[in-house]
Amino acid sequence: MVTQHPFDADVVLIGGGIMSATLGAMLAQERPEWRILLLERADALATESSGPWNNAGTGHTGFCELNYMPDPTDATKPLAMVEQFGRSRAWWDGLVAAGLLDGGFLHPSPHLDVVFGERDMTYLRRRYETLHTHPEFAAMEYTENPETIREWAPLVMEGRGPESMWGRMAATRHPGGTDVDFGALTRGLTTILADAGGEVRLGHEVTRLRRTFAGWTVRGRGPDGRFTIRARRVFVGAGGKALRLLQSARVPEVRGYAVLPVGAAFLRCSDPDVARRLDGKVYGQADIGAPPMSVPHLDRRYVDGADHLLFGPYATFSTKLLKRGRLTDFFTTLRPGNLHVVAAAALQNLGLVKYLVTQLAASRRAKFAQLQRFYPAADPAQWELVAAGQRAQLVTPDRRRIGVLQQGTELVTGADGTIAGLLGASPGASTAVPIMQELLARWGIGSGVEPQANSEFRPIAH
Repeated sequence: MVTQHPFDADVVLIGGGIMSATLGAMLAQERPEWRILLLERADALATESSGPWNNAGTGHTGFCELNYMPDPTDATKPLAMVEQFGRSRAWWDGLVAAGLLDGGFLHPSPHLDVVFGERDMTYLRRRYETLHTHPEFAAMEYTENPETIREWAPLVMEGRGPESMWGRMAATRHPGGTDVDFGALTRGLTTILADAGGEVRLGHEVTRLRRTFAGWTVRGRGPDGRFTIRARRVFVGAGGKALRLLQSARVPEVRGYAVLPVGAAFLRCSDPDVARRLDGKVYGQADIGAPPMSVPHLDRRYVDGADHLLFGPYATFSTKLLKRGRLTDFFTTLRPGNLHVVAAAALQNLGLVKYLVTQLAASRRAKFAQLQRFYPAADPAQWELVAAGQRAQLVTPDRRRIGVLQQGTELVTGADGTIAGLLGASPGASTAVPIMQELLARWGIGSGVEPQANSEFRPIAH
């Protein structure tokens, strides 16, 4: 007599982005005997936040992200960021050394800051003095000399008139930065999973999760119609749709949680002669009153074998929670238990609302003027406006403030440890490795500890 196995998979990974790919590759190494199934609603991997044109590709280390250090004397967040990215780099490097991963997804790219005016120059100088004392930032340089800035970033100085016309400026540069093609990395990690016996199904959209006596029933729609999969564990890495799926699973840990849709666009130049004149990524200071997510940056990108420049972000608005989502996405996450949480968060962030309205009303000429502050000689004919990824900004309940808008991500684990999900805006994917290592620890895999229920992991936001 043959006994039927009660599960179709030991783990179902929902979403074909960097988070599910990272977890899948880790499980393929730690538990090669497990049956792992990855389900992606699109017809390709990394089509949302992990796609190279849906993010800036910055390996976030704290070298240039000024919004993570509003107090120039407090290095807490930059030090946490460089440690988290270091863990990611170490794991990726190990896979490359073992011949499991092609290292072409990562390129050296100095990280720079350029600021204008005495107030921001004073801030940048004090920030440099604080960070430079730490070994991870010892290679950082600071200058107020226009000629030195010209050596570091010729493009930034092209077409810039006499100092009397544009004012003084200062810059920092760290040569140890990186540019990461998270789309290529996602596909490489998924190949590791598939080569180890895992299965990847594209065009499969999960619509409902239901708990069974010992696991989960995963239901959805695929190319051949509706499907049902029985799983021992589930990880929801579905980006903006993660909250909706966790709500459908009736996971108590997300009761009262909500999300707010935030979109972005970038100006892109694909002329290689222009792109090659910038060696690195140049970040600036957000305008007074603007939200942290609005920090302007000019990035050299290397995607699909070609050089490009990307500048932004410019805020956009849609009720979609995925770039390829539906206009009803946001409304499907609303519940009687989170309406007041959303309202409170919106009232406490009127500056964000004002910024969004201003951005939506800005003309192309106004958008281009922002680019010209960093690249005065930019030719409008060489730049196109492209839509970037759609984010679901996390809002959590709070006893005092009712609802709080979170700038990072949160890893939520069900009480019995059989379901987990990642909520919030993209962490730039730079923290995917420490997040998934934390999840494995909760599952008691690779760390010798038992899973921890009802705990939170909040990496630095990106």
